[in-house]
Amino acid sequence: MTFSTISALSPLDGRYAGKLSALRPHLSEYGFMHRRVQVEIAWFIALSDAGFDEFKPLSTDDRAHLNGLVANFSETDALAIKEIEKTTNHDVKAVEYWIKSKLTGRPALQAAAEFVHFACTSEDINNTSHALQLKAARDTVLLPGLDAVAAKLREMAHAYAAVPMLSRTHGQTASPTTVGKEVANVLVRLRVAREQMAAVPLLAKMNGAVGNYNAHLAAWPAFDWEVFSRNVVECDLGLQFQPYSTQIEPHDYMAQLFDAVARTNTILIDWSRDVWGYVSLGYFKQRLKAGEIGSSTMPHKVNPIDFENAEGNLGLSNALLRHLAEKLPISRWQRDLTDSTVLRNMGVALGYSVLAWQSLLTGLNKLELNEAALAADLDKSWEVLAEPIQTVMRRYGIVGAYEQLKEATRGQTVNSADLHVLIGSLAIPAADKQRLLEMTPASYIGKAAELARRV
Repeated sequence: MTFSTISALSPLDGRYAGKLSALRPHLSEYGFMHRRVQVEIAWFIALSDAGFDEFKPLSTDDRAHLNGLVANFSETDALAIKEIEKTTNHDVKAVEYWIKSKLTGRPALQAAAEFVHFACTSEDINNTSHALQLKAARDTVLLPGLDAVAAKLREMAHAYAAVPMLSRTHGQTASPTTVGKEVANVLVRLRVAREQMAAVPLLAKMNGAVGNYNAHLAAWPAFDWEVFSRNVVECDLGLQFQPYSTQIEPHDYMAQLFDAVARTNTILIDWSRDVWGYVSLGYFKQRLKAGEIGSSTMPHKVNPIDFENAEGNLGLSNALLRHLAEKLPISRWQRDLTDSTVLRNMGVALGYSVLAWQSLLTGLNKLELNEAALAADLDKSWEVLAEPIQTVMRRYGIVGAYEQLKEATRGQTVNSADLHVLIGSLAIPAADKQRLLEMTPASYIGKAAELARRV
């Protein structure tokens, strides 16, 4: 049976396949194989330059051939490796045999064929490949995806910096803010989360079966294998060297990275829910798309589906990311295989994040501010001026200021006339009295506009 996207078990490879094309080359099985080939070739070439009598430095032409295997690696090559794996039942060994098959017709390379995968355990190749996968995905997909959301939030924060909005604490009317300031709050949080994600070091080890260079030293006892391995990891592959491990790299950095992504997603769940609420209140309208249907039975509906999709997929991503972060650093004795099958789901966990960020950005780009609804909401909420009135009263030592305003406003419908009568009766300087009389819910926004423009 030939499977199509409509038959995929995961919607990431079915319904949403087209939206994740940028991530697929890095975190798919093809991407994993590609990185394995890269690591094996880097190790092989480095061995040729190590000064061993048995393995002389490779010619420029042979190096170009080997590097071409990496640069030109294709799905056809990946399928060829899978075909070999049917016999070996071992995926890393299949990569080794595939590389050896590509040395045919090149005498110097054929003579050195046994130095492919020399002294390596499978995890030397796998853990390094995983780090390279994550590096590529983070640099080319994850961070740019977040940056696009952040850029939109900054645009909104500046555009709506001075547009007043009624706050709601505990779901009740509260001191006004501005739309831009509320967006700025999210942006500042997102920037911090983004930098934490970007700062996680990506580690790799290449130290043999149980982390002690046993086989390496058996072959060349006087050679400094630790320095050699560090150079391959850091200089050739651009990762950070992990000097201490069992058979597997401990995966603590992965837990740190996945936790950082999950924290980012939690911020965006919070924001998705808030925007959903603002749409419900009428603060935002959504641009219509020709032919689009909101409800199969209610023709008037324009549902905030992008924010709902974002919230749902962020939750799915976090569930997987948290399992990865909790499980991966745990391995029985010098290793068990439970990490291997779990790690194959990195692309699923991060794929749901990328999908959610795209949905969120799509939703934000559809929003149109409804300033009339914002103004009407503020004009119905004069009780929020109880705060500045009682604060000014307290400045001038009026006893029971808070209690007086509580009596006048709590649980009551208050209008401007009611407050103006109260303000007129206060024993405070005329200038302060006039300032309070001129104040409206829409003008009582403190430094909100300034703070919004600052981000």
